[in-house]
Amino acid sequence: MMDNSPRYLDPQLEKAELRLKLLQKRKALSPAEWQEKSDRLCHHLKSSDLYQRSLTILAYISFRQEPDLSSLFTDTNHQWGLPRCVNKQLVWHRYRIGDALQPGKYGILEPLPDAPILTAEEVDLILVPSVGCDRQGYRLGYGGGFYDRLLSLPQWQSKPTIGILFNFGDLLQLPIASWDKPLQGVCTEVGLRAILSE
Repeated sequence: MMDNSPRYLDPQLEKAELRLKLLQKRKALSPAEWQEKSDRLCHHLKSSDLYQRSLTILAYISFRQEPDLSSLFTDTNHQWGLPRCVNKQLVWHRYRIGDALQPGKYGILEPLPDAPILTAEEVDLILVPSVGCDRQGYRLGYGGGFYDRLLSLPQWQSKPTIGILFNFGDLLQLPIASWDKPLQGVCTEVGLRAILSE
């Protein structure tokens, strides 16, 4: 009898192909579709208990049609943090709407190096930009490993994480590697779902 179950002989190759397809889909969204989906996603996020309970939230500035979270930054009930790429690590800085940002190494807008630093102890929730996520909470990122490295550090391991992506990237199963860390939730324009740990 033939075994038709999926084989992930080379998870990295499989991920690279999948990443390309999902990024092309995202790029194909019209500006109006992109904004409408982003707004719905932010609405679901703001309605969640986890978001409402969190005082300090790490987010990101949208790049290459990632879901736009900028409408959240007007919410002054929360302290916001944005990342800056330093070597192979993410350094987090406090951010308030109107603070100066500059393009970093990858062309993504980042806080200035002298902006106040946020430490892990202060953080209640991390919104993780994702190309794809699966039912178990495993994430497909851009391949740089920045969030995998962050979430494997002891001081960050216990922080709640929500993958932020459009619904076409919400998949049944992703090929996973030994270093991949599952997220605790996934939020798309369709809604927010918690990942139940087994």
